[in-house]
Formats: sequence, C-alpha cells, structure tokens
Amino acid sequence: MARSTVTIAVLIASVVQVANARAEGLAPYEITGDGITTPLTGAPGDATRGRALVLARTTTCILCHSGPFPETRFQGDLAPDLAGVGNRWTVSQLRLRLVDASRFNPDTIMPSYYRNDGMVRVARNFVGKPILSATDIEDIVAYLATLRN
Repeated sequence: MARSTVTIAVLIASVVQVANARAEGLAPYEITGDGITTPLTGAPGDATRGRALVLARTTTCILCHSGPFPETRFQGDLAPDLAGVGNRWTVSQLRLRLVDASRFNPDTIMPSYYRNDGMVRVARNFVGKPILSATDIEDIVAYLATLRN
C-alpha cells in the first residue's frame, strides 16, 4: 500500500514538472519580414500594464531608454528615446524587437526578452527561461504603439 502511494506521488510530481516546463516554454511565433504579425498570446496586450512594465526597473527598459515619463527620474541614454516609437515602428516590428533584438543588430546590447537559448551573460534565475512572458511582451507592445508624439 505504501509503495503504491509513493508511486502515485512520483507520477503526480512528474506530471506537475512537465506542466511547469511547458508553462515556462515559449509560445510559437512566426517572423514575417521584419516583424512578428500575430500576438504571442493570441490577443492584443494591455497598454496600461505595459506602461507600468516599461517603467519598472525589473524590465530594464528605462535603464537604457528615456521617454515621455516626466515622473520617472534617472532614465537611460544608451538607447533611442521611446517618445514617438509608435510612429517609427509597426506593432509587428516592436514585437520582434522585444522578442529578439539581435535579429536587427547582432551586436545590440538590448536583451532578447523572449528567448530561452543561446543567451550570454544571463543571471542564473533566467538561464533557460525568457526574461518576459508572452503577456508581458504584448502589454509592452500595446503601450509602445501608443507613443506617437
């Protein structure tokens, strides 16, 4: 009896482990030309949440970029200003830039936020995992697309 309970527990743990691995996996996407036309989540993102993510120090956007964020101190100047980014690039181009910026410039310092392999100089807690989720990417894209000034 105890042996069958252990076997069941091991089976359940294995199923949970596989489910978690799939949850950390990447949603499939297709690069068409210079962008990804279909949202990673199958639906457009939430621009309000995207703005919060852009301003969060954990996503690192404003460590390198500046933008129309007067309330935020210490914005970066290593990368292009985000003001007007919605005029410069399409939604599909913005999505690909977040997913894998190295597609545009192999020497870029911008992280590929939605890759889980071939990464260098990655913090231990991100090895084998994307930095941002598909939902995070879509929310940021939705916000950046609103920056049209």
